[in-house]
Amino acid sequence: MTIESNLSVDVLVIGAGPTGLGAAKRLNQTGCSSWMLVDKCEKPGGLATTDVTREGFLFDVGGHVIFSHYAYFDDCLDEALPEPSHWYTHDRVSYVRCNRTWVPYPFQHNLYALPPEDQVRCLDGLIDAALAEAQQITAPPPANFDEWIVRTMGLGIAELFMRPYNHKVWAVSPQLMQWRWLGERVAVPDLKAVARDVVLGTHGGSWEKCLHLGKQYTVVKVDAAAHEVYLEDGSTIAYRKLISTIPLDLFCSALGDEENQTLSQRLLYTTTHVVGIGIRGERPERIGDKCWLYFPEDDCPFYRATVFSNYSPNNYPRTSAVLPTLYTAAGEGSSPEAKVGPYWSLMVEVSESPTKPVDAVNIVKDCIRGLLNTELLSPSDEIVSTYHRKFERGYPVPSLERDKVLAHLLPRLRARGIWSRGRFGAWKYEVGNQDHSFMQGVEAVDNILYGTLEDTLPSPDFVNGRFNEKRRLVDPRGQKRDTLDTLHRMYHYQWWAGRRLRSSQFRTKFAKRSATQINTRILCVEP
Repeated sequence: MTIESNLSVDVLVIGAGPTGLGAAKRLNQTGCSSWMLVDKCEKPGGLATTDVTREGFLFDVGGHVIFSHYAYFDDCLDEALPEPSHWYTHDRVSYVRCNRTWVPYPFQHNLYALPPEDQVRCLDGLIDAALAEAQQITAPPPANFDEWIVRTMGLGIAELFMRPYNHKVWAVSPQLMQWRWLGERVAVPDLKAVARDVVLGTHGGSWEKCLHLGKQYTVVKVDAAAHEVYLEDGSTIAYRKLISTIPLDLFCSALGDEENQTLSQRLLYTTTHVVGIGIRGERPERIGDKCWLYFPEDDCPFYRATVFSNYSPNNYPRTSAVLPTLYTAAGEGSSPEAKVGPYWSLMVEVSESPTKPVDAVNIVKDCIRGLLNTELLSPSDEIVSTYHRKFERGYPVPSLERDKVLAHLLPRLRARGIWSRGRFGAWKYEVGNQDHSFMQGVEAVDNILYGTLEDTLPSPDFVNGRFNEKRRLVDPRGQKRDTLDTLHRMYHYQWWAGRRLRSSQFRTKFAKRSATQINTRILCVEP
């Protein structure tokens, strides 16, 4: 859809990822008539999208399972996909691969699964850390993430898992990262519980007129003083308020503000490579119902693998599909004969940064070799489909300088009528999941229209430590509403949410439709 060469709106939203979708949903719900969303991509979703290979295998930009902190976010998903039959619900079954052993996740709570010598090594470290903490009650806070790891978990767990794994994820040393972002992201071990487990061997409507998607809607310049945005097709959009989900460093470049641009370059991020493998044959028994798998060791380039075919039968072709063999996992040549299935699939993620380079040309082969080394593939497995996509910005790194940079940039932008929000717009990993990002957009709209205080961006520990019912799209009787719930209902959910979010095997939802289809449905439901 084309737009006028010079248009003016009250609220302009840049980016149709989860944050932009949340903002658009809220603007539509409130009845605001003067708003617009632009995105350079042809389809909504941002990083929350699904790709399909020509052979019919689906791969997400990472695994898009749903575990939410917000009733409003759940309401929007339930409105888009209202029937229970639209969803698959799974128990999360996650493991860490360590010394050729599958250790239940979180690693630090399941040391009983390690070989005896590694159990002793980890327990020694935990005891040393506990004794050191008892003797240094008034010690200053940790200087960085690495120091937090050693203080909290000891050298054994640090060297066996936490240090190598986090370097593989973040592509920077934990010594260059802060620790205050952690919240619920990293489970803190209880020494008595860990010791007991080691000894006993146990474990605990239509918005089309407002949506403009496509390359021609790429934002090339922002004039904050004039409140105007310039698009690649030469048109301009004047705005009163702006919600931007553009990565903060790129947005500062579009502003042309040299001071902010220089400051934003101190923000760190990782590049993510997503590699998918489609295999012919029955899923091996040794894999079973595993979901997410973590890999701290250097026998594979990836830090995480997802048995993507376990999430939904729609993620791989039907058994009757006839596909040729590209090659075996051992690298033997292709087969000219096309055959039927069954099929299953794996998806792995590899991080990259200036200090952790990746051989992008050979990354698929390197990942297959890693899958062989970790026994997820066998040499004779027939590979019928491969997928590789590079995402320049995968994770915003909670670096030592991050909070100081954000404390300068975000308020300065806000004073100029700009709400920079989202996974990279606000650059806070701890509130960068799909639900967080969606609600950052919702809360930004409420702040613009009503002056309502935002919760998610300024208070990560608050929103992550509870199930948030402050906003609702639908009340228990099915009536659409927007009211503040009473405190006693909030407290009722607090205990439940704590149990739900901290369990090592909590239940997750995976939609039977692709992420791209869900994004479209969210956009097309009438208020």
